[in-house]
Amino acid sequence: MNAEEFGITKANVDEMLKSADPQIRRFLGVDPGLGAALGVDEKYAYTIIKTLGNYGELYEKYLGEKSPLGIPRGLNNLYTNGGIMYVPPSR
Repeated sequence: MNAEEFGITKANVDEMLKSADPQIRRFLGVDPGLGAALGVDEKYAYTIIKTLGNYGELYEKYLGEKSPLGIPRGLNNLYTNGGIMYVPPSR
């Protein structure tokens, strides 16, 4: 959900590695620290997004209205888009 909130998608994750935003740089492992604090590889988020996509992309693919299940996102959307999904900042 952080990736979706930051606007990071499967299509633009490589470009986002060049971001000047310290939160994005930390999240994608450009600036080290977050991965180590979680006990995982520094580029864990980059690898997941590059391989699978962000939360919104995955929701649409497997559950969303264009999937066989056709479930509208509704409350399962980010709080900024009328849903209740919120991710606290990570440091």
